[in-house]
Amino acid sequence: MVVLLSAILSGCGEGSYSHFYDGSRMKTFLATEAGEAYADPFASDLCVITGTEEWAGDSITAEAAAVFSISDQRVISQKNPFERMNPASITKIMTALIAIRDADLTEEITVGEETVITERGASLCKINPGDMLTMEDLLYGLMLPSGNDDAAAIAVHMTGSIEAFADRMNEEAWSLGATGTHFVNPHGLTDPDHYTTAYDLYLIFQEALRYPEFLKIIGTTSYTAVYTDGEGQPKSQEWTNSKWYLTGQASTPDGLTVLGGKTGTTAAAGSCLIMGSQDTQGNDYISVVLKADSRDRLYEDMTNLILKIVN
Repeated sequence: MVVLLSAILSGCGEGSYSHFYDGSRMKTFLATEAGEAYADPFASDLCVITGTEEWAGDSITAEAAAVFSISDQRVISQKNPFERMNPASITKIMTALIAIRDADLTEEITVGEETVITERGASLCKINPGDMLTMEDLLYGLMLPSGNDDAAAIAVHMTGSIEAFADRMNEEAWSLGATGTHFVNPHGLTDPDHYTTAYDLYLIFQEALRYPEFLKIIGTTSYTAVYTDGEGQPKSQEWTNSKWYLTGQASTPDGLTVLGGKTGTTAAAGSCLIMGSQDTQGNDYISVVLKADSRDRLYEDMTNLILKIVN
């Protein structure tokens, strides 16, 4: 199977940020079962919202939303794209991006007390202090069951503390032009100083899609992690992808294929989703919905949003 995403990384137009995105980092890639190959960078443009695009508010009840056509340099529709919002677990895209880019995915990691998270309702992949997993295992636990314990383990392993990793996240966000973003943790549990925008999430997600490993993980329906627990005993867990377009709980509009994405849900953030999709001509899109009032409404909003691609 060959997955060709040539245009999803090209961008759309020039921006007016005080700190511009480094377009030389944007590349096409061809991911095959045999391996990955990177092409030369070919564009430095970004999608720019001018306010003249279609207003999504007539069909989207969530507080913010946008859909970007990467292949032909269009912002198809938008609603409050620069409003600062709590992203909940969509935060984990930045955590995954940093880990995939900077860590050895085969390294075996012994996780510590940072994995003990007691906040009510926090999603966990149920790893415990002393467990030994590879970084690749941790990435699947991060993105499929959306483990907050997993995110903390990655952060502490890579930088020594949650705070130091948040600093790295903010540096990366700034380098991408995501100037409306500020992170204080690697998982998205609620904090008033932890926020982003629909537009900034597009920038971060687009950068993550440069990496074939990221695309593979977000498009995986299930993953079995086999590892060793703190007593040296073998252990395994199966983690499944809960994104409704991949599980069949939501219908993808005709003419589109959902490549994968990330949800996020807290009381403060509401229900959120960002994802990549592709039409039958191979054109690529990024769509984001923030603060829907329920999981059902989230997918209704996202379907209405991506219908604008094919209609």
